[in-house]
Amino acid sequence: MSKPLVSDDLWEAIAPQLPRERPMSKGGRPRWKDRLAVAGIIFVLRSGIRWEMLPRELAAQA
Repeated sequence: MSKPLVSDDLWEAIAPQLPRERPMSKGGRPRWKDRLAVAGIIFVLRSGIRWEMLPRELAAQA
């Protein structure tokens, strides 16, 4: 199994800095889970790919 992009230690440092999720009153696109969004950002930054090229394996977990 591969090493997670967002370790528990890293997540514990990042999570308190994130804003709380607000209720969606008018619908819209469902929000990604915060930890998954951070993992996607880290993947894009490490690999140098464009955001639109994010692998389906990461995007499908949203």
